[in-house]
Amino acid sequence: MATLQTIAFSSPLSHHSPQQPLRLLPGMKSGTVWHSSRSSFSGQALTTPISRQNRTLKTSRAFTLTIQMVKPTIQFIPGRDEQTIPDVKLTKSRDGTNGMAIFRFDQPSVFDSSGEVGDITGFYMIDDEGTLQSVDVSAKFVNGRPAGIEAKYVMRTPKDWDRFMRFMERYANVNGLQFVKS
Repeated sequence: MATLQTIAFSSPLSHHSPQQPLRLLPGMKSGTVWHSSRSSFSGQALTTPISRQNRTLKTSRAFTLTIQMVKPTIQFIPGRDEQTIPDVKLTKSRDGTNGMAIFRFDQPSVFDSSGEVGDITGFYMIDDEGTLQSVDVSAKFVNGRPAGIEAKYVMRTPKDWDRFMRFMERYANVNGLQFVKS
């Protein structure tokens, strides 16, 4: 029957406790037995030889990369997400160099909070890549009351088009939209 051995590789300075004895394997400079009360894993930390470039380092630093995912949203007032899902119409030039997206919102939630928070300042599409924005926003009124908003976003280059489509794919996935070719 085969035997399974596990070796965990980690930083030479990590996971060492003064209560745990140092054990050396042949060819190793240092090692530590790692025991955890949260896991049944018991492994041996190994170190690799230090290169000439790294010998001048006196301390070892650990860096943590934090990636914060932003839910794709649309805003008319910065900081206030629009809850109404729009109808979106896309047009693109024949040569594919530019295009336009027209968003139509029926009874948008921004009308409910605009008096408390402030005025509509633009059209903002926010995702983890950043913000796409436009000031081409118009309101539709019926009997003197706001009924809808139409916002236009113009894409002047293929790069702008690709960036917009990445936003729309994320926004569609979160909000259950689907593409229908007309």
